Amino acid sequence: MNKNGQIKSRFSRWTMIALTLTLLTGLLSACSGGNDPSKAESSVIRIGVLYGGADNEPYFRQQYTDMFEMQNPNVQFEIVGAINYEDQRYVQTEPGKEQEQPDPYEKMKEMMTGQNPVDVVVLDYNMLRRFTQDNLLQPLDPMIQKDKFDISDYVPTVIDGIKSVGDNNIYALTPTFTSSALYYNKKIFADMNIEPPTDKMQWEDIFNKARQVASGEGEDRVFGFSFNRWANDPFSDANYYSNALQLRYWDEKGETMLVNNDQWLNVWDSVYGLHKDKIVPDQQHMNQLYEKRSSSSDAPFDPFFGDLFLSGNVAMMIGESYYVNELRRANDNAANIKDFNMVDWDVVTVPVSAANPDAGGNIGLSQLMGINSKAQNPDGAWDFVKFSNSKEWAKLKSRSNYELVARKEFLKPVGDLTYNIDAFTSLKPLPPVSNNDDKLSREKPGLWQAQSFGYELFQEVMNGTKTTKEALAEWETKGNAALQQTNAGGGDGNIDIMPVPRAMTEEEAVKAAAGEIDVEEVSVDEVAVEE
Repeated sequence: MNKNGQIKSRFSRWTMIALTLTLLTGLLSACSGGNDPSKAESSVIRIGVLYGGADNEPYFRQQYTDMFEMQNPNVQFEIVGAINYEDQRYVQTEPGKEQEQPDPYEKMKEMMTGQNPVDVVVLDYNMLRRFTQDNLLQPLDPMIQKDKFDISDYVPTVIDGIKSVGDNNIYALTPTFTSSALYYNKKIFADMNIEPPTDKMQWEDIFNKARQVASGEGEDRVFGFSFNRWANDPFSDANYYSNALQLRYWDEKGETMLVNNDQWLNVWDSVYGLHKDKIVPDQQHMNQLYEKRSSSSDAPFDPFFGDLFLSGNVAMMIGESYYVNELRRANDNAANIKDFNMVDWDVVTVPVSAANPDAGGNIGLSQLMGINSKAQNPDGAWDFVKFSNSKEWAKLKSRSNYELVARKEFLKPVGDLTYNIDAFTSLKPLPPVSNNDDKLSREKPGLWQAQSFGYELFQEVMNGTKTTKEALAEWETKGNAALQQTNAGGGDGNIDIMPVPRAMTEEEAVKAAAGEIDVEEVSVDEVAVEE
C-alpha cells in the first residue's frame, strides 16, 4: 500500500472511532437522563401577591402558573400573599374597637425585603410608581434587549402607562388589562342630524353635545349622557368627574380641604346643570321605572330592564370594555325578545381634560408582574414573566370575555361585531396623584366625615337652598373642622353611622332590576364617623 493509501486508511479508521464514541456518548447520556428535562435540576419561583388565602391561590395558579409548570416540570411555584384576610376573619376583637387594617404597601415591601424574599411580585398600577421610586423592582429593559423579547405590539394603554410611572423605563409587564370607553347610540345622532362624538373629546364638549341630543319626557326621555351604566345621585357623578380631572378633596397630609376653588366650582356647576336639566339620568328616574314595573302585573318581559343604553334612552354612556359582551348577547338574542330593537352603537375614547389629553378612563392594570430587586431566582423570575407576557400566552388569553389582551395582534372585536376597538387602547392610565391616600384613609377616620359633608351640601344645591359656591365654601369649613379633630388625636369618641353614596356594582344592578334587592339600600355605603 502506498503512503497516500496508508494515510487515507488511518484517517478513515479514526473517523469511525470518533463517530462511534460520539454515538455511544449520546446513548449513555440518553440512558442516564443527561438530556431528559425531568432529570434537570429543580428550582422554585416564589410569587408575591397582595391578597393570599385558600381561595385566591388556586385561582391564581389556574390563571398564570399551571401552564408554565406543565411545560417546565422541574419548576415549582410558591404563592405568597402579603395580606391574608382569613387570618383576620377569625380573630375576635374587643367590643367597640375596630380591627386594625394592614398597610398594603408595607406588607408588600416586607414580603420583598424579608429573609425569604419573593422573586416575582404581582401588583396594581397605583403601586408601581412607589415601588420603582423605592428601588424595589429590577428594570426589565436590559432583559428585554438581551433576549430580544418583542414588545413592539403592546397597546399604548399598557406600555405607555407602565413607562409613564417608571421614568420611561419598564419595571413590570401585564398580559391583560381592562378599560373604559364612551359608548354612543348612532341612530340618535343620525336622526337629529348631529355629529357623533369622536376620540379624545374634552369633557365640556361632550356635555354640550349631550344637551343637543337630550329630548322627550317621562319614560320616553332620551338622556344625552350618563357617567356610567347605572344612574347615580349628583354627588357620585361629581365625584366621577372630579376624579377624571384629578382634583383632590384634601392635601396630601390630610390636614386641609382643597374643594373651595374654581376647578371644583366648575365641576359642581356642570353636574348640577346636567341633573337639573335632566341631561343625565338619576336615581329618582330609575326608582320611578322600578316602581311602575313592580306595580304592574302584566309588565312585558324585558331582560335588559334598567339598562338605559340598551333601551335606547341614553345617547352616550361611559362603560367598561366587558360591556361589549352584554351588547353582543343582546344582539344575538334580539329576535327572541318582543318589541326589542337592537341599539346601533359604537365607541370612542372616554372624555379627556385639556391638562392631560392623552390619558383617562378607568383603566385597570391590576396584574402587573415585576421582578424583585432582591429576587433569589431572578433568572427563573424573568422566564416566568417572559412566558406570561409572550405572544403564545396572549393568544390563549384573547379568548377571555372579561379582560383585554395587551398585545394588539390578538386584540380583536368580540364575536362578529364591528366597532372602534382602539377606543379602549389609545389612552394612557391617569397617573396616581399621590402615593399616600390609602395610608391616610386608614389612619384618619375624619376623612370620611369630611367627604360626607359634600354629599349633604350637594343635596342642598339640588334642593335650591344653596348655590354651588356657598356649598363648597361650607364644605371647606366643615371638612377642615373634621380633619383638625382627627389630626388632634380625635377618634376614640362615640361612633355614628352615616350613609355615603356610591355607584352600584353590575351584580347589584342586575339584582335590583330583577327586584331582588332594594335600590336605595345598595346605593350607599355606611361609614363610621365620630360624633
